Amino acid sequence: MIPALLSWSGGKDAAWALHALRRHGEVEVVGLLTTLTEGFDRVSMQGIRRDVLHAQARAAGLPLIEAWIPQAADNATYVTSFTDALARAQGQWPGLAHIAYGDLLLADIRSWREALCTRLGWTPLFPLFDSDTARLAREMIEGGLRAHLCCVDTTQLDAAFAGRAFDAALLAELPPGVDRCGEHGEFHTCVSAGPMFAAPLALQAGDTVLRDGRFAYTDFRLA
Repeated sequence: MIPALLSWSGGKDAAWALHALRRHGEVEVVGLLTTLTEGFDRVSMQGIRRDVLHAQARAAGLPLIEAWIPQAADNATYVTSFTDALARAQGQWPGLAHIAYGDLLLADIRSWREALCTRLGWTPLFPLFDSDTARLAREMIEGGLRAHLCCVDTTQLDAAFAGRAFDAALLAELPPGVDRCGEHGEFHTCVSAGPMFAAPLALQAGDTVLRDGRFAYTDFRLA
């Protein structure tokens, strides 16, 4: 099997990518790579707490490589941190040269990742790309994945959806034009259970806060 890292956000798409790769059996995920923001000690964009992130990694049975960026980091700073994380991963797994992503639809993001990985001598993998996202969302839920919306872009979706379970009821209530997997950034999720985990995580929802006048974050912590 091909050894690979998995870009891990703590959300449903990364978790389902792990499940898909394990199920297909051609790639062995040896570790997770996550970008976190300094000062917040949370996953960048998703806002997932670092201790929840580490609990997810333990449940997945995989070591975690952390890439840290400052608040309001520019693209060059992100690339520097990402490059350093890949180098550390290769120090741990000599010869490692593949990294998988949970991207579903966005060709421009895929092209950017491909160009960056090629420049760094890595090969990107996209096990879920070009999925029918409505069908995929149902497959995730029916397959036992449990997640909650931890971040909502209020320019695309009402803030009242923040904190909601990612379930059949949610899919039925999402407005027309909102991708059922949130692939256009409408929402992000925090995974607590699924076939990729040895055991479910006990999480409890805290407050929901608005940041940057736009993103409604619901704080999930270990119970």
